[in-house]
Amino acid sequence: MSTTINPYLTFNGNCEEVFTFYKSVFGGEFQHVGRFGEMPEQEGGQALTDELKNRIMHISLPISPETVLLGSDTFGAWADQLIVGNNFSISITTDSRENADRLFVGLSAGGQVTMPMNKTFWGSYFGMLTDKFGINWMISFDVSGE
Repeated sequence: MSTTINPYLTFNGNCEEVFTFYKSVFGGEFQHVGRFGEMPEQEGGQALTDELKNRIMHISLPISPETVLLGSDTFGAWADQLIVGNNFSISITTDSRENADRLFVGLSAGGQVTMPMNKTFWGSYFGMLTDKFGINWMISFDVSGE
């Protein structure tokens, strides 16, 4: 079983500035930079202003062979829950859908599911939860190899 854990940081509009700073400190190149404007439109979803479209939906910066610093901006109802200093999650990437489900069920026991495990438009089987101790988790499996 292969599982990796990486920190996932969340910001309210300044994620690009933060990650540009981290890149200047750690070096390297971004593996991925995706913006909310690149998302497919969601039925009944919030119309995005140009400012929101330009916010970072997902960014990744390798800082060692084993560790990738991950991040995104937030907005809307999610932004109301953002507390600077506690704006992080632990991101787990697994080697199978079954392992992702096992970890999700185990960690969510007694906690709160914020996004059930499901296939996403970016090619992952992904879910989010807060465990019974208040720790935020993101669990994913890359389904492109299935």
